[in-house]
Amino acid sequence: MSDARATMAVIGGSGFYEIDGLADVQRVEIDTPFGAPSDAIVLGKLGATPMAFLPRHGVGHRILPSEIPQRANIWALASLGVEHVLSVSAVGSLREEIAPMDMVVPDQLIDRTQGRASTFFGRGIVGHIAFDRPFCDGLSDVVSRTASDAGVKTHRGGTYVVMEGPAFSTRAESDLHRSWGASIIGMTALPEAKLAREAGMCYATLACVTDYDTWHADHDSVTVEMIVRNLQRNVGNAKRIVADVATSLPSRTCACKDALATAIITPMRLVPDDVKRDLAPILSRVRAVAAAPEVTA
Repeated sequence: MSDARATMAVIGGSGFYEIDGLADVQRVEIDTPFGAPSDAIVLGKLGATPMAFLPRHGVGHRILPSEIPQRANIWALASLGVEHVLSVSAVGSLREEIAPMDMVVPDQLIDRTQGRASTFFGRGIVGHIAFDRPFCDGLSDVVSRTASDAGVKTHRGGTYVVMEGPAFSTRAESDLHRSWGASIIGMTALPEAKLAREAGMCYATLACVTDYDTWHADHDSVTVEMIVRNLQRNVGNAKRIVADVATSLPSRTCACKDALATAIITPMRLVPDDVKRDLAPILSRVRAVAAAPEVTA
């Protein structure tokens, strides 16, 4: 486990590969029981806040959404002591009023992914986290307010559909997601948000809208060129927002930090020692794990 520490982490998505203004910068390579993270983690200070930055797709955008080592990424951040995670990602809009270049701070998720490893549990330990509110309200409020204060049109709340990709939606899929009342669509918020909750982290997403998905008759089909062009215009705003969020982190009065307190159903005496070692950065955060209830059924 690394000796370096960080309070806040930023996981950068498409086009967001570095944080400006970091002091005392160092790069750390962290080995995890789940393989290597997406890239080396950049550590430094943003103002007074110890920060970690991880490019989700690797520097140069080398990793498909389905290939992102999400467990390794979150495990590595947990080993650094991270408590707040801000995810920056590119998304398509499913609503007329959410236009390209807007930002969304969602409050709900719909999982349309397939076969992604989405939990730290298994191999002799069973846990069921509460996930009815998948984003931290306190951190999301700070992100939304900071984005609005930066002069960016920001939508607080909305449902983020997470699709498998890497192909963009068909028109029928886009219409279906709109019929569900969803607001935005992307490929990366899951299982990232679930794993962050299992790790007791506060997690929020700053979603940068790049297009209208495929449903809008008056707009061109989604292309990589379109997404990159609009995202590059938004990256400067996102970096300023990240810097301001780092100075305004909320106190941890939310339920995120205690997510495992009532989630683990397996008595710890029955959990294999190697699993306890593998999950040490996760389990060490939970005061109540040792008191997990006995289950006889």
